[in-house]
Amino acid sequence: MCPNCEDFARTVLLLGQLALYAETAGADLDFVEDVSASLAVSLPEPPPGAFPSAYDPDWPGDF
Repeated sequence: MCPNCEDFARTVLLLGQLALYAETAGADLDFVEDVSASLAVSLPEPPPGAFPSAYDPDWPGDF
């Protein structure tokens, strides 16, 4: 697996685990908010093929 692919997959996995933790009783939601924001910002560019070819990250535009 290419280095960027591995970093992307690991970061997405951590975000998923953090989301599961947030749903547990007694979860520290301040921790979840801080760490999830840091993880999301640290996401590298998605590896080629991670999204369908027609994927447009700017769609539907500004809310």
